[in-house]
Amino acid sequence: MNKEDISDEKLIPPPEFHEAWFAIPEIVKLGDPVLRKPAAPVVKFNADTRALVEFMAEVLHTARGLGLAAPQIGVSQRIFVYDVGEGVQVAINPQILGMSGEQVGVEGCLSVPGLLGDVARANELRLKAFDARGRAFTRKATELEARVIQHEYDHLDGIFFFDKAIPETLDWK
Repeated sequence: MNKEDISDEKLIPPPEFHEAWFAIPEIVKLGDPVLRKPAAPVVKFNADTRALVEFMAEVLHTARGLGLAAPQIGVSQRIFVYDVGEGVQVAINPQILGMSGEQVGVEGCLSVPGLLGDVARANELRLKAFDARGRAFTRKATELEARVIQHEYDHLDGIFFFDKAIPETLDWK
């Protein structure tokens, strides 16, 4: 794909991907304004917060994704969940404290089903966040986990993977 072809308005899925776009209606798709808006911090940790996290985990597993940010289900809050094989992890009001190394790998997005492209990301990071009960934690992540955290963190700031992708690698697959 050429750099000039990469914009929210120009990224139209080919007909063979239309079914995937509507398969999981809980996930909002490219074009919904909530996906481009920086998400608001969570100020209250309560039963509603825990219910939202639980719902996000269910949607993530239904979609067979690796990560899901709250804006992807239409909720403008700084929350994401992910599962890279160790069970669902949650990060509320996350901050990336530091990053190092580099990895380049293929990414896709539940809000843009079918579009894939290579993205350069840090290979290692340190995350500070809160869990669903409001308890602070820090976590070191590497490789795939670090990639997923960065991808979901970007969603909280209204950034898609294709905004950072190597343009020539973007394609509908």
